[in-house]
Amino acid sequence: MKILVLNCGSSSIKYALYNMDDKSVMTSGGAERVGMEGSFVKVKLADGSKKEIMHDIPEHTEGVKFIFSLLTDPKIGVIKDLKEIDAVGHRMVHGGEKFNKSVLLTEEVLDVFEECIDLAPLHNPANLKGVRAVSELMPGLPQVGVFDTAFHQTMPKRAYMYALPYRLYKQYGVRRYGFHGTSHRYVSQRVCEFLDVNPKGKRIITCHIGNGASIAAIMDGKCVDTSMGLTPLEGLMMGTRAGDVDGGAITFLAKKLDLDADGMSNLLNKQSGVLGITGESSDMRDVENAAANGDERAQLALDMYFYRIKKYIGAYAAAMGGVDIIVFTAGVGENQAGMREEVCKGLEFLGVKFDASKNNFRGEERVISADDSKVTVCVIPTDEELMIATDTMNLL
Repeated sequence: MKILVLNCGSSSIKYALYNMDDKSVMTSGGAERVGMEGSFVKVKLADGSKKEIMHDIPEHTEGVKFIFSLLTDPKIGVIKDLKEIDAVGHRMVHGGEKFNKSVLLTEEVLDVFEECIDLAPLHNPANLKGVRAVSELMPGLPQVGVFDTAFHQTMPKRAYMYALPYRLYKQYGVRRYGFHGTSHRYVSQRVCEFLDVNPKGKRIITCHIGNGASIAAIMDGKCVDTSMGLTPLEGLMMGTRAGDVDGGAITFLAKKLDLDADGMSNLLNKQSGVLGITGESSDMRDVENAAANGDERAQLALDMYFYRIKKYIGAYAAAMGGVDIIVFTAGVGENQAGMREEVCKGLEFLGVKFDASKNNFRGEERVISADDSKVTVCVIPTDEELMIATDTMNLL
């Protein structure tokens, strides 16, 4: 079975074609600058090299159409006919309370998904465009939606409710939803396979640490709390997002800076976080280098960044009555050994015994805690695309 995975953003389309017989990636790539000048597609070739192809992509249908043509291209394609594709799995960002699992995308389902657009006005319309583009180009091809928010729908009400007037929850759905759910689900399942343990009875904290970052508390394989909220802004300090901020500070700054809602959203989502503190970069590699060269603001950004991750781990351990496994994943979590070490320092009271000699690597499945550590600390590279492909296959 061959399954195409699509992740349509507001100005990008990422894709990967899987052969599910052995779960191998046949090809992958992505269109960038969709709807803008200078649009192009990057393709990963069979030998591992990458090719960049300039192509005018005014909107998503044209982007999907061009990606389809690349899949069957005589020189760089991996299939002879589009009919070899059995289904398409889509990353869908916000399913609200309406979707707690992956679903086959019918017109009735898409109508319900459209009702969630207010909750993710930048992402959901782009997701929908991808589905419509496939329907137009390959009518009748089965399509499956895999929702970022679905895994977190098992949170108890005490964890997802805000202490706001209850009517705002009933009227507008204002509550914690959480994101990166497909990643948290994948790594929490994969770490149990990797360690050969049963998820039943295990208390797991998954740390998805990238430019966007979130942490989830997982008991018996189900999410019981997560750091992101109504939107992906809440929680950890991120590349350009502020994370947790006093609501009073937001109204104070709105008045002082004369910012409307859009202006304040821009400040909190695009000008804050690591970038806001350093004033230079949101890339943790740049920040680590600057801190090593004596940049005090870069060092402050690192200290804040590590502290917040550690604080959430402690909070979720308390919420679950302890922790058995801690997992680091995503761009920073998989590749920044210094972050992993700094976060684990001081967690000895939880039963974490860190082994620095095991930590000098990037992007591999490994245990980085000592053999006699009560809490097992692991690095598990995430694979959201494989999770989407697997859900799609299972539904079919």
